[in-house]
Amino acid sequence: MKNYTQILLVFLFAIGSINAQQEKGIIGNNNWLHNWTDFNPSQSRYDEPTQILAGNITKDTKLTKRNTYLLLGNVFVTDSVTVTIEPGTVILGDYQSKATLTISKGAKLIADGSETDPIIFTSNRSLKRAGDWGGIIVLGDAPTNKFGNGSVASFYPDLDPSSYGSTNFGGSNIESDSGILRYVRIEYAGKRIKNDDYFNGLLLAGVGNKTIVENIMVSYSGGNAFEVWGGDVKLEKMISYRSSQNDYKFNYGTQCTIENSLAVRSPYVSSSNGSRCLQIVSYNKKEEVDFTKKPTTVVAKNLTFVNDSESLKSDIEKGLVKEAIYVGENTSLEMDRSVVSGFNPAVILEDKININQKSLERIKFVNMYFNNCNGNIFVENNSNNEDLENWYGNSAFFNVYSKSNNAETFIDLANNRKPDFRLRINKIIATKDHLASEDLSND
Repeated sequence: MKNYTQILLVFLFAIGSINAQQEKGIIGNNNWLHNWTDFNPSQSRYDEPTQILAGNITKDTKLTKRNTYLLLGNVFVTDSVTVTIEPGTVILGDYQSKATLTISKGAKLIADGSETDPIIFTSNRSLKRAGDWGGIIVLGDAPTNKFGNGSVASFYPDLDPSSYGSTNFGGSNIESDSGILRYVRIEYAGKRIKNDDYFNGLLLAGVGNKTIVENIMVSYSGGNAFEVWGGDVKLEKMISYRSSQNDYKFNYGTQCTIENSLAVRSPYVSSSNGSRCLQIVSYNKKEEVDFTKKPTTVVAKNLTFVNDSESLKSDIEKGLVKEAIYVGENTSLEMDRSVVSGFNPAVILEDKININQKSLERIKFVNMYFNNCNGNIFVENNSNNEDLENWYGNSAFFNVYSKSNNAETFIDLANNRKPDFRLRINKIIATKDHLASEDLSND
């Protein structure tokens, strides 16, 4: 009986350990990336366009799978109308006219694809490149922290003055409903506007919590893959793949939850300005915002951030690898059960943040898996992170630190058709020693 009890305890301990590992990073009994994603979209071919979308859409419109659509110039869905897109529909963004699709405040987009029939927005060029066309902009009337309401008019070159009213966002309706985006791929968006300004793959501005945003893949974006300004929105099962800029950026007082989502960075396509998986700020300029309003607050659960370097040590020495996460002042981040693998370092806190208990209680990293990072958590422009390491390395936070390469860490990262970025069970050798050596020579 005694031996049986010991065996049972060992078995239960092993099962508990496996489940604990499975809880970190993207999760699912099955690989939810299958079927609807495309990690090599340059090889996909689509029919020539049979319909053109241009100007303002001012009446309820349905886009059907049997047609291929060309998005031409700045297209605005206005006048509180609804555009519905059938599963499997393909919309080509025009390169020459820097095509964009904007869902104006009060209008709706019902882009509800399926796992086996996703909706695809992609470039109309035969040889596709990041930033071929503009992207998708959804504007709602949920609150922001800006004075008054905001506008995205500066995004559009040569915007017709009659369209200025369609570029406004923000209001007081937390439950604003801008529609559904589900099982949608957005490829090669993020066109350069001017200098260092770019469109985003998907911009959500003042979007309320009745809007459904799930299973969206943004790949090869020239600008940020996902950007959220204000609003109160939940993002689930997002994928950012090889974006040139940031993968997920939150700004202007957004109250956002993001869960079970992935960012895969390549050091060879990132912007020289520095690109992160996650950037959290409350403003670009202090004079823009009202500090009596809520600051940017993000709850992030079960995220996986991967830097796909062939030689991490060499790429770090060349300055090609930056931090995964950047947290600005006057923000809140609660990050839980997430994986950060292969960055330099894992996290940077803006140097304007006072490092004290009050500040750090608003920036939480709990049940994290920091793997193969050249340092873990630092203050910007400060090479001494001992206080932060001691704080976040406290056993009460249950953070884990490891030095495994990506192939050992994830189930099947190298599979171009059906990659699996869930943690590889029983292959992870982790240590609680947060002050372990940062030698990356084995990568």
